[in-house]
Amino acid sequence: MISKNLLEEILSFRHERDWEKFHTTRNLSSAICVEAAELLDIFRWACDSELPSILTQHRSEIENEVADVAILLMYLCNDLNISVEDVVRKKIEINRKKYPVEKAKGKFTKYNRLD
Repeated sequence: MISKNLLEEILSFRHERDWEKFHTTRNLSSAICVEAAELLDIFRWACDSELPSILTQHRSEIENEVADVAILLMYLCNDLNISVEDVVRKKIEINRKKYPVEKAKGKFTKYNRLD
């Protein structure tokens, strides 16, 4: 997901500020939800037709919220020794089985209702 150099940079940023003590699994998980909600808030109450304008007008704010989510996720994965690459690959395989192309293509139906 991110380079080793960038991961080292964000970990160094946290360490220099002695923030590890605040970054429990629960706190990081909560913070990810809060930052994701802040991203969603940018689009709240918008009609689909307004989305292109919102994306243009609020691009910087959107990028900042995406960065916050990514940074917190990287802290969590680092602390729990989770390889994002490995778990994403595993999840893709799980989803391949849950959502076979012949049943799921072009549908938004949850896997347990595809039959």
